[in-house]
Amino acid sequence: MSSDTGERRLAPVFLFLSALAFGGIAIQEGYSDKAIQPLPGDKWTYGLGSTTRADGSPVKPGDKITPPAAIELAVRDVAVKEAALKRCIKVPLAQYEYDALVSLAYNVGPAAVCNSSIPSKLNAGNYAAACSTILEFDGFRDCSRPKVFNNKKQVWECPLVKIKGLSIRRQSEYRMCMGLQP
Repeated sequence: MSSDTGERRLAPVFLFLSALAFGGIAIQEGYSDKAIQPLPGDKWTYGLGSTTRADGSPVKPGDKITPPAAIELAVRDVAVKEAALKRCIKVPLAQYEYDALVSLAYNVGPAAVCNSSIPSKLNAGNYAAACSTILEFDGFRDCSRPKVFNNKKQVWECPLVKIKGLSIRRQSEYRMCMGLQP
């Protein structure tokens, strides 16, 4: 992804999630009027994937939410994740790159994105490699299953389990980041 694509890159401080990308997050997260645990061992969520209530406390089993309140929480959650990303990503981004990274951070948390190789790849000017890293977030660690040995890291860890819906989301975020049709 070079600047000869005609897309203008701006410092993240000047970028905000686009309305189209917010709609994409809402569709991908889906709406739940009651608290659910999306994956085994995952945080409880409700609304459009919010893990905290309006007062900042964690979502608990039995919690309920209305559609307007869910949208309000999702807007708040996006703002929090954007602020965190803007602290770790300092290089200029195209709107579509920014939207893809915010979508990823909305789903996995900004700490996971900031602690990945994405910021260093972006800092090195390797935008395509940073976008490809999104695909490494395809799956979840299922600690209810027997641990497996990771030869590369020389540690025992919970096995990585892939889910079709999550794989579709990661492919969509990757294509968005690359400036391709979602």
